[in-house]
Amino acid sequence: MFHETANKKIKELSHGAVRTAEEQGKISFHRFTEEQQLLYKNAGDEAIYLKTFTPAGVRLVFKTNSTSLFLKVNVPFITTRSYFSVDVCLNGQMIGNINNYADMDVSADYTVGSYPIGDFEGRFDLGAGEKIVTIHLPWSVPLEIEELSIDDDSFVKAISVDKKMLIFGDSITQGYDALHPSKHYTVMLADYLMADGYNKAVGGEKFIPDLARTAEDFVPDYILVAYGTNDWFYGERESFRDNCRKFYETLSRKYPMAKIFALTPIWRTDYKDQHNCGNFSSVADFIEEVTAKLDNVYCLCGFDLVPHQENMYGDWGLHPNDDGFIQYANNLYNKISDII
Repeated sequence: MFHETANKKIKELSHGAVRTAEEQGKISFHRFTEEQQLLYKNAGDEAIYLKTFTPAGVRLVFKTNSTSLFLKVNVPFITTRSYFSVDVCLNGQMIGNINNYADMDVSADYTVGSYPIGDFEGRFDLGAGEKIVTIHLPWSVPLEIEELSIDDDSFVKAISVDKKMLIFGDSITQGYDALHPSKHYTVMLADYLMADGYNKAVGGEKFIPDLARTAEDFVPDYILVAYGTNDWFYGERESFRDNCRKFYETLSRKYPMAKIFALTPIWRTDYKDQHNCGNFSSVADFIEEVTAKLDNVYCLCGFDLVPHQENMYGDWGLHPNDDGFIQYANNLYNKISDII
């Protein structure tokens, strides 16, 4: 459990959280404002609402001279994915993690099956000298920090980042199906852009203009929007077009100085199918048509950002795995770097 001074310090170390909560000595980090969570709650889909409690993209970053780190966390409940990892990185390189799948076979489809929840802990050797420690929280499950300890005689200094990136999207952009949150494409992209990423993506979602209208307590330098694959699979043509247009028009007016990147859907194995929304490419075509009329919105074709290989996907065809996300991040940054 934490005392008041320790609670304040841990909150200062967080990146990507818009608020924190403390209950019975445990700290949780939230990427959605209360207004945004209420929007999802009132929508009536409990499975989607519960995903808003996951700390996708949230991390703790600090400089220290401690030689060790102890971390204890609690997973109170699960969403549609029950596996998780908390990655600990030293100067940008992962040195270990706390996870609930170490004894499982993840060589097959690790996205299904039941994984344990509750309390987990780990101790990490940081070595001598000053270093930057990053603790990546999971995208898949809610998580509370029960204890974070370093050497008694060591210092902790928060690391600040000047730029901010606001992120919208569906399950792929929330994190499905990275085994390691540090390998997710939005986390790597934020690092490449030297920005804090605020991830508002939710698995199963489509364009929601009301979400674009909600308030943030910061002004983003960059905005990434990555909807479309669920609009195509589940949606109707006219509602998709109306919501897509309203979403981008709202963001463009609201953040006129931000560079807004409209990312069209990545490849999926069933992309040749036909749905009520039309064929797969028609979704990308309409996103490009809408955003071409907005001066601060740049449309980026996502179809080839992840190799068209099933072994790049955790579920063999829709959600990338760690290898797929690394390709995604690098290829996307190459496109964005030509703009910024």
